[in-house]
Amino acid sequence: MKFVTHLSWLLRGLLFLAIFLLALMNTDVVTLHFFLGKTWETPMVLALLVFLILGAVLGVLACLPRVFRQRHEIAKLKRELSAAGDRIAPPQA
Repeated sequence: MKFVTHLSWLLRGLLFLAIFLLALMNTDVVTLHFFLGKTWETPMVLALLVFLILGAVLGVLACLPRVFRQRHEIAKLKRELSAAGDRIAPPQA
């Protein structure tokens, strides 16, 4: 078990190092052109980070309706189960 834990931390460290080196190699300035002639000049790594965070936030927001529906359904089923109470017979072996 300890081997797996150490291997997991080693892989995390290597992944962090790879992402860090990628960020260091992509410091060139890029120009982003938006609507109505708006532009934004920023280092590429910052633009990538901003859009990564925006994508993660949009992904979480897209999942929220389903999560709330499932929570509502679970609460409803728990209420039904507690209301049934003694009416449910235990399974016989």
